[in-house]
Amino acid sequence: MKQKTDKVSKPDEYWRSVLTGEQYYVCRQQGTEVPFSGKLLYNQQKGIYSCTCCQAQLFASINKYDASCGWPAFDAPVNSEAIRYIEDLSHGMVRTEIRCATCDSHLGHVFSDGPDTTGKRFCVNSVSLIFNKS
Repeated sequence: MKQKTDKVSKPDEYWRSVLTGEQYYVCRQQGTEVPFSGKLLYNQQKGIYSCTCCQAQLFASINKYDASCGWPAFDAPVNSEAIRYIEDLSHGMVRTEIRCATCDSHLGHVFSDGPDTTGKRFCVNSVSLIFNKS
């Protein structure tokens, strides 16, 4: 699943006008949705999870698993160019934030406690994703 897209750069006023309050808070202000509240947490349909802001493909359903962490979890993105990684030192922790590589939307964090397939747990806010059934 290779996807090459141009970078998307829009002013803050644009994002405020097209996103809901929760989407803006999570995607543009690096917020977090309440655990176990996301509409995609229990989704088991086959398809692709894309960025809420720019619709870039980020994760495939074959990589989704139940991590019991309160947010959708994936063991890998659709390709190595889909995600941008940033050191996150907020809240007195050392974590790795994940963002959409196309539009810089905050998605969540990646941890090294995932399944044996990759050892990674991409913990993603549902509100950061759009699901497209295949």
